Amino acid sequence: MLNNNEVLYGLEDKPKVTHCINAALQHVMACFIGIITPTLIIGGALGLTAEMPYLISMALMVSGVSTFIQAKTFGPVGCGLIAVQGTSFTFISALLVAGFMVKDKGGTNEDILAIMFGICFFGAFVEVILSQFIGFFKAVITPLTTGIVITTIGITLIKVGMTDLAGGYGASNYGSPENLSLGFTVLVIVVLLNMSKHPMLRLSAIFIGMLAGSLLAWWQGILSFDSMIELPLFAVPQPFKYGISFQWDVFIPVALVYFLSAIETSGDLTANSLFCKQPITGPLYLKRIKGGILADGVNSMLAAVFNNFPNTTFGQNNAVIQLTGVASRHVGFYIAGLLVLLGLFPAIGGVIQLMPKSVLGGATLVMFATIAVAGVKILTNDPIDRRKSLIIATSLGLGLGVMMVPDVLSQLPPLAKNIFSSSVTVAGFCAIIMSIIIPQSSEPAPVLTQQEQ
Repeated sequence: MLNNNEVLYGLEDKPKVTHCINAALQHVMACFIGIITPTLIIGGALGLTAEMPYLISMALMVSGVSTFIQAKTFGPVGCGLIAVQGTSFTFISALLVAGFMVKDKGGTNEDILAIMFGICFFGAFVEVILSQFIGFFKAVITPLTTGIVITTIGITLIKVGMTDLAGGYGASNYGSPENLSLGFTVLVIVVLLNMSKHPMLRLSAIFIGMLAGSLLAWWQGILSFDSMIELPLFAVPQPFKYGISFQWDVFIPVALVYFLSAIETSGDLTANSLFCKQPITGPLYLKRIKGGILADGVNSMLAAVFNNFPNTTFGQNNAVIQLTGVASRHVGFYIAGLLVLLGLFPAIGGVIQLMPKSVLGGATLVMFATIAVAGVKILTNDPIDRRKSLIIATSLGLGLGVMMVPDVLSQLPPLAKNIFSSSVTVAGFCAIIMSIIIPQSSEPAPVLTQQEQ
């Protein structure tokens, strides 16, 4: 165990089993809704209600296996960090375009899923190939670009956390005093416990906060087990259960998103390394990025085989590392086991799904903001000169502008709209392009005198 105020367990430390399970439960609580939400959105929009329980089970099962691959590493595959994998939100719009195209032609649920899983499977090769040339991208995968991407990810997720705290998108009681007080109570508990000098209380802060919030919701009559739907006892993984098909016109947008997903992953893994007290420059760092992006591609292929949408590294779980102080990658094995268990036994996951959104939002709001703070830390590691200031301002301005005013893209062609609707995509692309075309100044920045200032 490391004896400092920030990290309780280092990367290669082996915590007690009870500590591992405790930390793993908090990771699962933080990512559970995120893992199943893309499936719920895609399935709900395309009318795949009959397939939903199975798709959700496979999303959890694949996330568990993928997390194990990242933490354990197999040869060059994996980053060796607690890089929790989950279904990516980035692909939703591109996959919906493909799904609606098949649906509008009279395709069945099986036809819709076959085309989506087919283009996801072959698109994963983009990340696999890109990972092998990561050395050529050293000029653009820098603390500047990754810091901008991480900051954008964090700020974007803050909106998700606050929406959940208010009751969740589309809730009939959205913004009600009950939801706000419940979410704020959880937030206060998490913050107070995280300030504790007692390692076990700090390690359990998120779990205790969510548990206390759920109990309070049950006492208020907000949480009820009567609404739990009937779920099968056991879900059997079946490779390509719905078949596989391919079309070039819907493949190209998905392939582009895979490229952007690799950039986002590099940002998430940089934040992960930062929280784990690992280097964010140099050969070891680049090796982690290469292995992590390669694992993202391999895991997305695996996801398509087992009837799930592309996987990526979850940024919110990096914040769990920061808040708990547990950076040991061995915890990743426990997270993987719990996710697989939830996937194979859907009824267990069904209980967690009952957790009120306001409880989840109260716990995740601080975690998401912590990711943005990590991005700012990376950006301020080195002095910010005029060039960096211009790149940061333009990238964040365009990226967050798209998030705040989505209608700005309403007149663009569907393909362009799908690509640039993601604030992370816009900020990342802008940072990379500007880093290439704006030369670095060889002259030191002028020092202003007090009178000039």
